[in-house]
Amino acid sequence: MNWVYIAVMAIVTYAVRVLPMTLIKKPIRNRFIRSFLYYVPYVTLSIMTFPAIVQATGYPLAGALALVVGIVVAWLGANLFTVAVSCCGVVLITEWIMHLL
Repeated sequence: MNWVYIAVMAIVTYAVRVLPMTLIKKPIRNRFIRSFLYYVPYVTLSIMTFPAIVQATGYPLAGALALVVGIVVAWLGANLFTVAVSCCGVVLITEWIMHLL
């Protein structure tokens, strides 16, 4: 039965990738559709990443605080390494404090 699920998943994945290439021959000129397609990868990455940030730590509070700190530090213009180190530091300190309580 698992092979049926895998086959359906493979067909759907293949169809989603091939059908647009075969059905749409002209360039897309609609601003709304172009804007929608532009942001799809960012939304997909966000949907997969944000829950993992909160659930990857021992305490969900540590993950949530790291997310907030990461957003603030990135907003202030820090590079990726600085954001990652800041988030790791917040998780380390928060989990240490929560472990003491």
